[in-house]
Amino acid sequence: MPRNVVRTAAAATLTAALLTTGACAGGGSGTAGRPQGGSTREPKPLKWGECSAPTPAEGGGQVPGKDWQCATLDVPLDYADPEGKTIPIALIRAKARDQKHRLGSLVFNFGGPGGSGISTLPGAAQEYTALRARYDLVSFDPRGVGRSAPVRCEDDKQLDAYYAQDSSPATPAQEKAYLDGLRKYQEACKKNSGAVLPHVGTENAARDLDRIRQALGDEKLNYFGISYGTELGGVYAHLFPKNVGRAVFDAVVDPTQNAEQGALGQAKGFQLALGNFAQDCVDRGDACRLQGSTAKEIEANVIKLQKALAAKPIPGIGDRMLGESAATNGIAQALYSKELWPLLEQGLDEAEGGQGQLLMALSDALNGRDQQGRYSNLGAANAAINCADSKDRYSLAQTKAKLPEFRKASPVFGDFLGWAMLSCTDWPVPGSWNTPDVSAPGAAPILVIGNTGDPATPYEGARKMAERLGKGVGVELTYKGEGHGAYNSGDACVQQAVNTYLLDGKVPTAGTVCTPAASPSPAASPGPA
Repeated sequence: MPRNVVRTAAAATLTAALLTTGACAGGGSGTAGRPQGGSTREPKPLKWGECSAPTPAEGGGQVPGKDWQCATLDVPLDYADPEGKTIPIALIRAKARDQKHRLGSLVFNFGGPGGSGISTLPGAAQEYTALRARYDLVSFDPRGVGRSAPVRCEDDKQLDAYYAQDSSPATPAQEKAYLDGLRKYQEACKKNSGAVLPHVGTENAARDLDRIRQALGDEKLNYFGISYGTELGGVYAHLFPKNVGRAVFDAVVDPTQNAEQGALGQAKGFQLALGNFAQDCVDRGDACRLQGSTAKEIEANVIKLQKALAAKPIPGIGDRMLGESAATNGIAQALYSKELWPLLEQGLDEAEGGQGQLLMALSDALNGRDQQGRYSNLGAANAAINCADSKDRYSLAQTKAKLPEFRKASPVFGDFLGWAMLSCTDWPVPGSWNTPDVSAPGAAPILVIGNTGDPATPYEGARKMAERLGKGVGVELTYKGEGHGAYNSGDACVQQAVNTYLLDGKVPTAGTVCTPAASPSPAASPGPA
């Protein structure tokens, strides 16, 4: 089920890269499995050149424009063997427009885990025009993603079948089919990517980030992390506190939650977002296409639709049928951004009339499937990174025992997120932690932004991240809005706070609140030069 990525204006046309997360997305306090050591070799200078079009594994797309350059950085596959085998990390950048006043590089991770920075940054760059004035905008495919030693599991045809299975089984036969599908998927991951699976965890990716910093020639890492990118940034800050420059965490992952707690939090978050969507529909009166005079009635009709699709799927795209699981996935996708609410309204209305094309298109976008039926490696990388990180392995009995709590948290999404707790149970490599250690004493201030309406990374996670980073490091800002993330909502207050910190080094006052209707200017206090 979903957790991540930056929202762009293209979301309304389904070209935004919005990412999934597995139920194994826990983290861990504790250092079991932490990669030790560091390469004694200095990174070779990056050779920047023309970019090719994003590969199918990265989600495909057009060749970036002339402003964009690409390069590859070799890093150790295993940091415990720093002089051993290496893997390539693919990078992309657009140079700062004001070279005279250039501040260095600003490195983005847009979330996932499993999101390709190579394909995402060029499409999202317009949202960061103010920052590009003085920063080179840089992103990358993390290890296991896109063209950086990508994890490969099932092929496109197999993935169509995998995503079509009932992921909230209600009968013994459905339960067996679900478990068999999970095992088959995991066996394919081991067969096709067994050599890289032990090494794709977040701590290794954080060490890659420091190699990227060195290769870019920056004394400090200036960083913009979104969704899972905040977890990666927090782990980096813990490992390399003295190397943290100006950093922003937006749509913040709660570093104190294990896999079960994170999934339950998402169930509540998506249910909250669905309620906000339904209330917005009610408030628009006759302009709303959905039946129901209250938000609760609209939600009840969504549940009714789910049950109808579980009993009898409807036509989707091509010869694929829209069942309960794909419809729920599509609903979740649309809740990532308020820009997608009109499509959700239309999709629900059409599905109630027997046509499932739009909800299936939303589901495909979430799963990384393009119109040619090709899947990116988003899902495979997501599973591999989550399961390499999290120690949590839940039994069938434990999962079933938790389902009532998940259903109470969300009548619409609870079953799906509850059953997804099994995603890492038979994974071929062990996890490293229960929750990630993000304590970063001595690091420069990190701006931590929480969105009160965020479905995928609920608001409470921002406060927990700020606390765990440590006093004087985590500086919390609240955005009272909808959707996944705050900066790309276009809110002037949030953008001013972020831009002022990244460009001028002035940290907003801790506890600043930005409200879309008013958008007050945030107060600022001196920050690092």
